[in-house]
Amino acid sequence: MTTLAAGIMLFLIMDPLGNIPIFLSLLKDVPPKRRRRVMVRELLIALGVLLGFLVGGQWLLDLLQLKPDSISIAGGIVLFLIGIRMVFPPADGGGIFGKSGSGEPFIVPMAIPGVAGPSAMAALLLLTNTQPGRTADWAIALIGAWLATAVILLCSTYLFRWLGESVLTALERVMGMLLIALSVQMFMAGVAAFLHLKL
Repeated sequence: MTTLAAGIMLFLIMDPLGNIPIFLSLLKDVPPKRRRRVMVRELLIALGVLLGFLVGGQWLLDLLQLKPDSISIAGGIVLFLIGIRMVFPPADGGGIFGKSGSGEPFIVPMAIPGVAGPSAMAALLLLTNTQPGRTADWAIALIGAWLATAVILLCSTYLFRWLGESVLTALERVMGMLLIALSVQMFMAGVAAFLHLKL
């Protein structure tokens, strides 16, 4: 996988367009002057967690004695489920965030699992395990995807007004379809590697 493809995959997994309505609802009780500061703080925490997972992911895999084939298949399944939830969102609208509480959010649920969710962590584990010598490339892909996500989320108020909820929902579902396609490819690659086949 190229660095650009990895960055696009991570961007799709972070799903900034789908997170806009949820983030705005989580920040509704925060004073307007503090909203941007809170969002920057949460985005930086998420980046720190993901970079830590990228650096320590291989050690975790070695500790658990997991093989690349099983990681590829499991990663494909997780990404498929995330894509399905993007295309067909839950009726309560909460998704992985659950019900929003009152007050200023801290780490949960905006940083984790909002931006640094289990699917992003699984994708980083997959990248570091399949091609461990390219950690710098995966770090560039991660930072690029995070920057694009941060820009979109920091402009969330303007985007929500300009595009509207229906357009954001349509864009999220298109991103979900792309993520499903990526997950199927990842699953097939894992099965092919396990069976020693060539795709």
